[in-house]
Amino acid sequence: MHNNDKFQSLRRQYPSFEYVAYHHEETPEGLRLWFDFRMGDIEFHPTAVVERRPFLDFEAAIDDIVFNIGMVELVSYWKCACPPAVKVLCGSLSDSQIAFWRKLYWHGLGEFFYTNGIDASFDDYMHLNGYKTAGEQHQILPTIPTIHYPLSTHYLVPIGGGKDSVVTLELLRRAGRSVRPLIMNPRGATVECAAKAGFAIDDVLVIRRTIDPVLLDLNKQGYLNGHTPFSAMLAFYTHLASVLSGIPNVALSNESSANEPTVLVRDRSGANENKWDSVNHQYSKSLEFEDDFRAYSPSFNYFSFLRPLTELQIAMLFSRFTAYHDVFRSCNVGSKQDIWCGHCAKCLFAYIILSPFIAPERLNAIFGKSMLDDMSLRTEFLQLTGHAETKPFECVGTVSEVNAALSMAIERWYPASRPALLKDLAVGPIPPADTLHSVAAIGNLTAEERQILQAACTEKTN
Repeated sequence: MHNNDKFQSLRRQYPSFEYVAYHHEETPEGLRLWFDFRMGDIEFHPTAVVERRPFLDFEAAIDDIVFNIGMVELVSYWKCACPPAVKVLCGSLSDSQIAFWRKLYWHGLGEFFYTNGIDASFDDYMHLNGYKTAGEQHQILPTIPTIHYPLSTHYLVPIGGGKDSVVTLELLRRAGRSVRPLIMNPRGATVECAAKAGFAIDDVLVIRRTIDPVLLDLNKQGYLNGHTPFSAMLAFYTHLASVLSGIPNVALSNESSANEPTVLVRDRSGANENKWDSVNHQYSKSLEFEDDFRAYSPSFNYFSFLRPLTELQIAMLFSRFTAYHDVFRSCNVGSKQDIWCGHCAKCLFAYIILSPFIAPERLNAIFGKSMLDDMSLRTEFLQLTGHAETKPFECVGTVSEVNAALSMAIERWYPASRPALLKDLAVGPIPPADTLHSVAAIGNLTAEERQILQAACTEKTN
């Protein structure tokens, strides 16, 4: 898609984007948040509600956190025209805080710039100003190099409905930790995964976020559109959830492969033909973002419990939790219908990564067909296995993980006759056993949390 001319035209039409105000109030439904953004004569008013639960304290001090949520919400609205100036009229930002946001917007919108064919440079794509108000100052917590958290065995676990959050929930629960699920915009798979773990919806911390229909209407009119860093938005909402619930630990389920770029591209500014930049669909799930966010929001323990694991290890662990096999879903195309669509790269990846550990007949029942026999998925297959220019713009594992999974599946299930997509595949070596049983020394886990992973990965199963 080549939208660079549209990008330049819209920036001339809308030279600035204003963060006017943020609000929060307790209502019978729960804690309601809403934000006021302005772009020329267009106004946006996105909202969110934290549903009322007896374990939440709606009198907690949350003003600065709500302000921050507005800062991450605005990127979804800014991107429709990409005004060159963003003016924060309702709070103040230090130079280091401005640097944090500009880095997040740049890398978090990398896929948006790339897929729209936009020429932009980090220095000029957006200038951010934080204005001090005459009255109360809204100063965000300062960045600090070392973070110390109170010891606690209580965890909030965001549930997305896929295999990863199930593994986090089950391993922490089985290790005797107190866990409470957190769901944003509940759907069938998220609610059913929580239910399989023994949680009724009233035991779950639920946040409902609503996009302003004005933005959806602009998208229909042809304004710029594309991927935004949803996981960064979730991070700031989990800060709010941590304060309201009094639970200091938020255990995400982002694995090591989230650090791998989706594609390497020439410098998006076009200024240096010899410089390459990377675009990562999963940037806001990466360890780099996690570390930046922990420094920016140091008052709670935001970390990924699965960071030391590969997708293969997570698939191995998930295969043991058979109660979830018929209810988990991680297909974005079929999310509204709560189905596996069976035609996208995300479905194919989930099928492949589980294929060494779950028998083909059972996998076919879960996904509705033998996905490795579907030749209409050849393009996606080539992308996943590293035989195309880019990986799919989806939350998928590394090329090496995909190929290792296929080698393991062929050896275990297809020694004689292979499915259609595997017939011409040059099979690599079977990964050594310690690939599945060693836990990498990365991430922000405690020694005890790392030991939970190590014990699970070395556990003997039938």
